[in-house]
Amino acid sequence: MISLEIRKATEEDVLGIARVYVDGWKTTYRGLVPEDYLDGLSYEEAEQKWLNFLNAENEPFMYIAIREEDNIIGFVAGKSIDDENFGGELYALYLLEECRGLGVGRQLFSAIAKHFKEIGITSIMVWVMEQNKYGLGFYESMGGKEYFRRKSEFGGMTVDDVAYGWKDVSVLCIQEE
Repeated sequence: MISLEIRKATEEDVLGIARVYVDGWKTTYRGLVPEDYLDGLSYEEAEQKWLNFLNAENEPFMYIAIREEDNIIGFVAGKSIDDENFGGELYALYLLEECRGLGVGRQLFSAIAKHFKEIGITSIMVWVMEQNKYGLGFYESMGGKEYFRRKSEFGGMTVDDVAYGWKDVSVLCIQEE
């Protein structure tokens, strides 16, 4: 794992989060959704999306990963949900492409799992595009089990989504060394 700081995000971090989100979409979903959809993503719209997320209902929260020079290299977002099977949703987890496979995603996932546990949410789920083999592999490696399926649309293209879930978030909490 690389050396970095993980901390709760604030509104001041949203521009950096927007950059990771847009850049992450453009590298992760190239070839999986229409090119014009990806080309139409903007930092400004993403910044507004994440500001709105932080100020929404359902107790939303975000954590960021920061490497040297205060550069945000990844983030994770979560919220409580009203679902009979799960109490929380891992809403998003994005990393810059060059930071994948270094343990950053695991550290961010652990931070959000600890947050869920602290607020009394013991089970969580995440939706993943089925064509996103990297994402599916990551959540499977974290012990996620497939629970549901749905269809989503991006730029006029329908894609299949898979919901992975964890009935006990404590299994995701990495102990500090």
